[in-house]
Amino acid sequence: MIRNEDVQKDTAAWIFQVWASFALSVGMMGIGIGYLPVDPWVRAFLAMGLIFSVGSSLSLAKTLRDNHEANKLLNRLSDAKTEKIIREYELGDTPRDAKLAGLAGQGA
Repeated sequence: MIRNEDVQKDTAAWIFQVWASFALSVGMMGIGIGYLPVDPWVRAFLAMGLIFSVGSSLSLAKTLRDNHEANKLLNRLSDAKTEKIIREYELGDTPRDAKLAGLAGQGA
């Protein structure tokens, strides 16, 4: 179960800054391409490059986020297994001890 304190939340200021910088960079690049003194096909080619760059940047960001989240989950599972092993060891309630106790009971 995911607890509320385990979820990282961004501040409203950070979210605004991210969106504003994205909009500003794409908008300024679009304006620059629009006012460039070249043939329309060159502008179209540059605009297409801009669109593909933005799309691939979003895909890369999503992939990095997904990999990071998957690693967090694997680390949490590993930590839970380690805690269980340590707890069993501290209590002397290991599966090995249970098997030995069962064998000793059969021999008697």
